[in-house]
Amino acid sequence: MESTRLNKIERLLQKELGDMFIRLSSSFKGTLVSVTEVRVSADLSVAKVFVSIFPQSKSADMMATLKNSTKTIRYELGTRIKNQVRVIPELIFVLDETLDKLETIDRLLSSDKSKMKDAD
Repeated sequence: MESTRLNKIERLLQKELGDMFIRLSSSFKGTLVSVTEVRVSADLSVAKVFVSIFPQSKSADMMATLKNSTKTIRYELGTRIKNQVRVIPELIFVLDETLDKLETIDRLLSSDKSKMKDAD
């Protein structure tokens, strides 16, 4: 499979899933879910969907909700993109912890800076 085609499908899935989560955000009750990345297998049968959840304290509950409603999400996704792809990939939701790691690094760097200022 040509990587350009895979990239187009990944972007399409990311956009459509993001739109779906924005539309459903009222039912999430104070939780923001965003799709950070989608990786599709070469045969287009499986898509790993990386989601970022804010606040972090609700991430476990939201991941459980997403995993329980995977079939419904896949069906709705299929109705949206049925004219653009032949096979709707199986969705696997993965929690993207990149932003949490970045926040931790920022916090550690800022504490180092304050310690260096105190030493001077």
